[in-house]
Amino acid sequence: MSLSYSKWKLHRTVDRSPPEQPYPGVSILKPLTGVDPNLFSNLETYFTLDYPNYEVLFCVENEHDPAVMLVNSLLHKYPHIEAQLFVGGMCVGVNPKINNMQPAYLAAKHPLILISDAGIRMRDDTLLDMVQHLRDDVAIVHQMPFTCDAEGFAGVYEKVYFGTAQARMYLGADFLGINCHVGMSSLIRRCALEETGGLSAFGEYLAEDYFMAKAVVSRGWRMRVASLPALQNSGTRSVGALQARLTRWARLRIAMVPTTVLLEPLSECLPLGAGAAWAAGQLFGAEPLPFFLVHVLVWFLSDWLMLRSVQNGSPPFTKVQFLLGWVWSECCAPLVLAVALLNPEISWRTRCYRLDWGGRAHELKPKLKF
Repeated sequence: MSLSYSKWKLHRTVDRSPPEQPYPGVSILKPLTGVDPNLFSNLETYFTLDYPNYEVLFCVENEHDPAVMLVNSLLHKYPHIEAQLFVGGMCVGVNPKINNMQPAYLAAKHPLILISDAGIRMRDDTLLDMVQHLRDDVAIVHQMPFTCDAEGFAGVYEKVYFGTAQARMYLGADFLGINCHVGMSSLIRRCALEETGGLSAFGEYLAEDYFMAKAVVSRGWRMRVASLPALQNSGTRSVGALQARLTRWARLRIAMVPTTVLLEPLSECLPLGAGAAWAAGQLFGAEPLPFFLVHVLVWFLSDWLMLRSVQNGSPPFTKVQFLLGWVWSECCAPLVLAVALLNPEISWRTRCYRLDWGGRAHELKPKLKF
């Protein structure tokens, strides 16, 4: 289902012809914390967008953050682009991203808000593609998470995960009308967000993107996935960092949707294959091991086709590298869920949180060391 949907949904040609009505203005919120080797080039792509009316609002928590100097150099390099830097944030809850963006959100002057994480690299036609997906009843257009090409096993692992397991869930959920909103690159109508109480209303959640979409859709609006995936381009990739991130996301899903614990293993290749092989042996007398191996082979080939569809061509590594990355990703998936279950405490940058059932977060005080 996801593979067929991806062929229809992703990588459509963006219409660059002049519109009948002027495109609405967009305020881009860019929350920043620290720098990495790719940050400058990532941010620079927001100054070269092929869109007639937008502003870029950078947000940092601390005036001593090294991102301040980097942003100021971009403001000097592109004086013709409307851009501002907001420093200090505003405390409206426990979510540091919301607190960081709140002053910029209040100052935003356009009817459309694009919330875009620091590590996202934009093609020049991405914003145009997202706006063209809006309809009168559509309030949110979001990009499916994917990654830029990168060297090393961590880059292979990241691309395999986001191009197979994540893409399956994301596209399948969108096709079935299930809330799959990930807010790393999300365009939202400001009027719809104000109906829910504004950006500050989601400061009590760490997964503000999920609850934002839930609140907006509950008021009769619809969501759509853009045809161009969000290109994550972190300058510091590692296997451990990606697994820590996936574990944090799993903890959030468990707290928000507890049925995740029961249903999510059934979406993974190895647990589902083992269960199906046992069931086929019990019901039909089939040999479990050959059944399991055929299941894994078909799943592997389907994931290769899925990755090619999301990549819009051949991935930047060999089939052997894909095999290694795929085996690692599939073997780690049940372990990630188990770790999330055994330790529900969430670490995000320098802060720690604990979640109530339903998703509300409480920041934990740092433990004193003697």
